[in-house]
Amino acid sequence: MDINDILEDLNARHLERDPFAEGDEFEGRGSGQADLQALTRAWVNERGATELLPWPKDGLIDRATNRIKQQIELVEQMTGDMDPKTNFSLIIIQTEVERWKFLIRSYLRARIAKIDKHTLHYLSPEHSGRLNETEIAYATRHQQLLHSHYLSSFLGSFPQNLQNLNDTAGGINMIGGPDEEEGVFVRGLGARDGSGESAVAVHGRGRDGDGEVDVERGEVVIARWSDVKDLVEKGEMELV
Repeated sequence: MDINDILEDLNARHLERDPFAEGDEFEGRGSGQADLQALTRAWVNERGATELLPWPKDGLIDRATNRIKQQIELVEQMTGDMDPKTNFSLIIIQTEVERWKFLIRSYLRARIAKIDKHTLHYLSPEHSGRLNETEIAYATRHQQLLHSHYLSSFLGSFPQNLQNLNDTAGGINMIGGPDEEEGVFVRGLGARDGSGESAVAVHGRGRDGDGEVDVERGEVVIARWSDVKDLVEKGEMELV
């Protein structure tokens, strides 16, 4: 028996019950491969964007977590089997599980790093919709601990009216936010308005004047994040 026979046998025995396999369904939505591509794109976008992107509304993270749990259960069932073919398939499944776990962990860490850096900014009514319930609870508790630490360290010696960290007196907002003018590399994915157009129009602001550039599908350009963030959130462009 060679490696091709082992792989073929693995596919025949585990494809139907493999939550990561092509064509499986979770609540009638998507395949494992489609979710993996969506998760990878969300991870790359989150790491490349200067500000926190909206939490996926289609249940992507929940489905990915459920897939990992089912695969871990499968690994536990297969553990202890001395059949060489089973042991080899176990290695393949464990490797795939680790790939999904890495993507989710890195995605969540990227979001937490942004929340830690601009906690008050993302807790404001204008931006709190980008967080899920767990992130809102984390950010609230994080800010409470931080404020308590500042009060015990130095803020407690200030007058009461100077102890707030979100003061807007004098027309100056103390709450800092991400730099939306930072440059990012983005790739065109085509219009999502049903027109079938392969190009996406990017409205840019330059030093000498404003302009518009058509970015074809697959073309990579550099632009200000503020000029392309709506296109990224609509799925017409992705960060690279």
